[in-house]
Amino acid sequence: MKNYLKLVNFEFNRVVKLFAVLLGLTFVAQMAGVFFQSRKYLDQANEQIYELMIPKEQFLADFGQMSFIDVVNSLWFLGPIALCAAGVGFYIFLIWYRDWFGKNTFIYRLLMLPTTRLNILYAKLTVILTMTLGLVAFQLIILPIEMMLHKGMVTDEFRLDMSLTEILASTGLNIIIPQSLTQFFIHYGSGIMAVSVLFTAILLERSFKWKGIFAGIVYGALAVGVFISPLLLQDLVLDGFFYPIELFVIEIVLVLIVIIVSVWLSGFLLKKKITV
Repeated sequence: MKNYLKLVNFEFNRVVKLFAVLLGLTFVAQMAGVFFQSRKYLDQANEQIYELMIPKEQFLADFGQMSFIDVVNSLWFLGPIALCAAGVGFYIFLIWYRDWFGKNTFIYRLLMLPTTRLNILYAKLTVILTMTLGLVAFQLIILPIEMMLHKGMVTDEFRLDMSLTEILASTGLNIIIPQSLTQFFIHYGSGIMAVSVLFTAILLERSFKWKGIFAGIVYGALAVGVFISPLLLQDLVLDGFFYPIELFVIEIVLVLIVIIVSVWLSGFLLKKKITV
């Protein structure tokens, strides 16, 4: 456990700059989005009411009140989230390939550490998960601040107030911030499975080179096939035979099986196929 925690700390220190940049960009871009989207609405209201002399009631009937959802659905808001997702996706590959192609081929130093090689895999997986949950937690923290700025800029008569729960349920944010424990397990369990499969595919490529690329693609396709097979059977063959809770349990079991197989295969490759 001590060696594992040391590896986690080491790996996190290597990504902390990227993590900080993503946090900073998210905060700045989304706060700018709140400001510019609010100003855009207010400028439109001023033009319609004070320049075109349209009654305020008519403007509200035609254009409606501004809600925070209008901010969330803007590129200012969704762009940084997409950038963070892309950053994490890129780092899934970088966290391994940097060790091979970086200065002095650092992977060999890691493999020679006096600890089980699986700890290397667990540490890298933990850092990816920590980074992802950290970005989501940061989004939850700054959302109330952004909503306060929106309220401060748009007066009550032009603003449609919504609770944080309503905003999350009505926008794409419910993908990264699930509204129930069930959704949380589905979304993030699937994410952990995807990362573990990608790690295995990377190690297959590192172990067998060009043949490993093909093997990694095949393994990824098999993992996806196992994951979606109950859904396809439910819709195309069994005609809704399973209850939703039964289908959920089946998916959870399959996700766990894929993760366990991926970890086992990755451990085998690290121990038997990748040598120093």
